Amino acid sequence: MRVTHLGHACLLVESADRRILIDPGNFSAGFDQLTGLDAIIVTHNHPDHFDPERAPQLVRANPGTPVHTDPLTAEALRAEGLAALPTKQGEPFAVGDVTVEPVGELHAFNHAAMPRIPNIGVVLRADGEPTLFHPGDAYDADPGPVDVLAHPLNAPWAASRDSIAFVARIAPKVFVPIHDALLSTAGRRMYSGHIVQFSGVDGLDYVDLRDDESATF
Repeated sequence: MRVTHLGHACLLVESADRRILIDPGNFSAGFDQLTGLDAIIVTHNHPDHFDPERAPQLVRANPGTPVHTDPLTAEALRAEGLAALPTKQGEPFAVGDVTVEPVGELHAFNHAAMPRIPNIGVVLRADGEPTLFHPGDAYDADPGPVDVLAHPLNAPWAASRDSIAFVARIAPKVFVPIHDALLSTAGRRMYSGHIVQFSGVDGLDYVDLRDDESATF
């Protein structure tokens, strides 16, 4: 499995000869030029995960590529005349030899004045490949055993204690920070350091992928 961090919450995951793009949002760069994708996945309908301008252009540049999204994003794409397949917890789907399991239902609570919207995280599994979990914007889903956790490091909805507890509960082999566009370099280092120091996960491997950097697992 090869994972490329295209900034903030956007990942290009290459697994079992498939190229899967997750959460092309407006804090991310480099996804605009991608073609030949095998699937596009959107966890929820916030612009930092689904750029309302560039993401539809990406879909048009990849004709025939299945687009799996939360229900609100599916509606937004259909309004643009584009096809989308709404995802739902408990209804896995296949991208070639990769099984994608949707997990979770709602975005994390932010503020009483902000309605909670659907948020569907995804677990990617394939024989002979590591398992990757991208939770979108929530810490409450149960993905089962996970090798690589794409961990939302910072957000208006996230407290550091909950971030650390999330990693401790999931207990991945590797954590890769995402959702980091609001952090300075020093802040990113501090948040990640707290996870390594306080999560209590034995042998936790911290892989720091900055924008447009890749790692193979």
